Amino acid sequence: MKNLFIVLVVFMGLFSSQAQEKKSKNAKYNFDVNGNCEQCKKRIEKAAYSVAGVKSVDWNIDNHNLQLILNEQKSSLLDVKKAVANVGHDTDEVKASDEVYKKLHSCCLYDRD
Repeated sequence: MKNLFIVLVVFMGLFSSQAQEKKSKNAKYNFDVNGNCEQCKKRIEKAAYSVAGVKSVDWNIDNHNLQLILNEQKSSLLDVKKAVANVGHDTDEVKASDEVYKKLHSCCLYDRD
């Protein structure tokens, strides 16, 4: 009976350690997003947070850099860039449509290349 108990405890320990190894994979990213003001910051960060798996977002007004922590098992970096572009802000890979860009408030209209 003791041997059966010991075997059971060992198997439970193995299964619980395997379950702990399957934690989500979070990755840190930095990329440029065009914008000008505090209104842009709120819009950009809200769009990024709308993507599943986004854990942390901070867009810097001065250098236009967006810092992001993302669970890559739930979505991709490209998904975040598309969400930001969909609210009118160009990224390094995805550009906002002209229609959406033109609907931004006048102070948010940044210089486009």
